[in-house]
Amino acid sequence: MNFVTIGHRGVMGVEPENTLRSFVAAEQAGLDVIELDLHLSKDGALVVMHDTDVDRTTDGTGPIAGKTLAELRTLDAGRGERVPVFEEVLDAVSLPLQAEIKDVAAARALAEVIGERGLAGRVEVSSFHDEAVAETGRLLPDVRTALIASRYGTDIVERAVEAGAATVCLNIRRLTLETVELAREAELRIIGWVVNTQEHLRLARAFALDGVTTDYPEIKRTGRFTA
Repeated sequence: MNFVTIGHRGVMGVEPENTLRSFVAAEQAGLDVIELDLHLSKDGALVVMHDTDVDRTTDGTGPIAGKTLAELRTLDAGRGERVPVFEEVLDAVSLPLQAEIKDVAAARALAEVIGERGLAGRVEVSSFHDEAVAETGRLLPDVRTALIASRYGTDIVERAVEAGAATVCLNIRRLTLETVELAREAELRIIGWVVNTQEHLRLARAFALDGVTTDYPEIKRTGRFTA
């Protein structure tokens, strides 16, 4: 399998994160997959944003769940970009997507869109929450899922298997050879995040990971030459 380079919220190192501008730039830069984050608005839209509130990434304030999509559309998400919904990303780019969901409610809403639009082969659903991964698997058994972890031990492998995940997305700074070997024994794909330096890229290659998530498009260009 080829070494996969995943654009973190598009190419958030150079463009406003989780915007159509960022996603298009990731595709134009030749990245293999686009990662994005999903929350539900007050009226049930699948809004593309990382935080639970809009304060950090827009000129607004308050929780996403407390705003309708129309209200969210009035916000500037950076360089004049508007807060997108998941369906708009599907139409703006053609790359495979890794969609991170924050809870079971978002899992159900996303599963509905994936089912309606026949996206099982294009979208991988990821989450830090075991129950959201498991719920996606129950709703859409043909969709690949990934369990994400920042602070973790070797138990992450057992958790991923129990949740039905095919992939583990692991903080590269905490990754150990033991965890990699256990994941391989369980036939899990392993993605390292966030890989923004040559040092971390070399580590990912040394561990023979399946790919990395990065903020910068140049990691794609240099990754093929890094052993």
